[in-house]
Amino acid sequence: MKTTIIGAGPAGLTAAYELLKRAPETEVVILEETDAIGGISRTVRYKNNRMDIGGHRFFSKIDRVNRMWEELMPLQGSPSFDDKKLGRCHEMAEGGPDPEKTDRVMLKRTRVSRIYFDRKFFDYPVSAKVFTQMGPGMMIKAGLSYLLSCFRKLPEDNLENFYINRFGRVLYSMFFEGYTAKLWGRHPSRISADWGAQRVKGLSVLAVAKDMLQKIFGAKSDKVETSLIGEFEYPKYGPGQLWETCAEEIRRMGGKILFGCSVKRILTDDGKVSAVVYEHDGHTYTEEGDVFFSSMPLKDLVLGMNAPERVEKVAEGLPYRDFVTIGMKVDRLALKNRTDMRTLGNIVPDCWIYVQDPGMKMGRIQIFNNWSPYLVGDPEKYVWLGLEFFCEEGDKFWTMDERDFALLAADELVKMGVISSKKDVRDYHLERVKKAYPAYFDTYSDIDTVTDYIDTFDNLYCIGRNGQHRYNNMDHSMMTAFESVDNILSGKKTKENVWNVNTEQEYHESKKEA
Repeated sequence: MKTTIIGAGPAGLTAAYELLKRAPETEVVILEETDAIGGISRTVRYKNNRMDIGGHRFFSKIDRVNRMWEELMPLQGSPSFDDKKLGRCHEMAEGGPDPEKTDRVMLKRTRVSRIYFDRKFFDYPVSAKVFTQMGPGMMIKAGLSYLLSCFRKLPEDNLENFYINRFGRVLYSMFFEGYTAKLWGRHPSRISADWGAQRVKGLSVLAVAKDMLQKIFGAKSDKVETSLIGEFEYPKYGPGQLWETCAEEIRRMGGKILFGCSVKRILTDDGKVSAVVYEHDGHTYTEEGDVFFSSMPLKDLVLGMNAPERVEKVAEGLPYRDFVTIGMKVDRLALKNRTDMRTLGNIVPDCWIYVQDPGMKMGRIQIFNNWSPYLVGDPEKYVWLGLEFFCEEGDKFWTMDERDFALLAADELVKMGVISSKKDVRDYHLERVKKAYPAYFDTYSDIDTVTDYIDTFDNLYCIGRNGQHRYNNMDHSMMTAFESVDNILSGKKTKENVWNVNTEQEYHESKKEA
């Protein structure tokens, strides 16, 4: 069996890895458009620093996903550089590798994220503590607004109502409205509630408050929500390292990965895909196969298939959001670490800071020192930031040159009080990311027209975030590949299990404990 896979991101690589492990006689070829492994989960190297494009926590409730991660990169058995220096403790694997001596190792890290709003920092995900951070007047308003949302539910025909039903209008306006509008480029009232249903399943102020009360009074319940994870795993050199390791294993098992191959057309015959046509270095090639996996944007896949006009019309209207991220090396942060968490240089312990303030163009800040000290050339001497701006390919943010972008970003950091002066900036590096976020508006409401058409080709499997036009996290992208491989090897023809990944009602980071 010859298998052709479009895209060397988490979904495509998982499909290849799983197929070659379970059916080693399979011939596997991966066609990757860029020159890098990992898709949006890649790690970019710049001088002696590394950038995690998008920020990726390795945490999943799916055992199958966790097993694959562990196979590729075992959990540390000795402290990392910063934990050793600061005397911090994490759960470690007995006999696991030492990150100070070995590169192929997964670290255990502490999760800290906050929201920047009105020149203040608030906990994220939204917790009961947020009320105490507001001050008495706003706390009363937010509390009453939340209580009202418990008794008067709005129709969930858009994302705004979805959030208001769970958090109340005051918390929605503070912590969701501005950031969501920046992320998608339009107001939440014009976006389908499907995105919210996937991203905040089971998460509400009430659930958080209930969890806190149970902890305070030692109460037990049949089901305890543990959505707000305190720790996660993370590859020593960022997510791209894990997927580069996976690619090495695929090659070792006989798979091929071809770079710079942009798929332009999908050839079909008698209800099957027979080949794909791709361009490489100005030349056109055809790759035949028995089975095809696609993690390329669903829009581009369909427009390359000579599909019926009604299907093409929906596919053509499927929207995406792109983003620009700039790595910025600074001498120090002006933010004070007022937590009890020890960090190198006593910087704030955040992995992410979400910039909810609508007055700022910036969407999110990553502090790479806190993801892994090994992402930073000298984590004791300077701070390495990742600053994200959401945009659309071709707009002013997308086309702005690197120096102007660095000046804009530095100016916003000063206004926010993250750094004291633009003189604190020592270096920077810009990355542009196309089709990072499949969006839930325009023709998305008719996406079933597209998926029904795709399913008429029984040897074609759409996997991953862009392959399904669904805002999946990495583990769910992997599961679409696992489910597809299961179908192929078992002879199952229907694909509802593949499309149904990440449509369950539990929040994507929750576990139920007896």
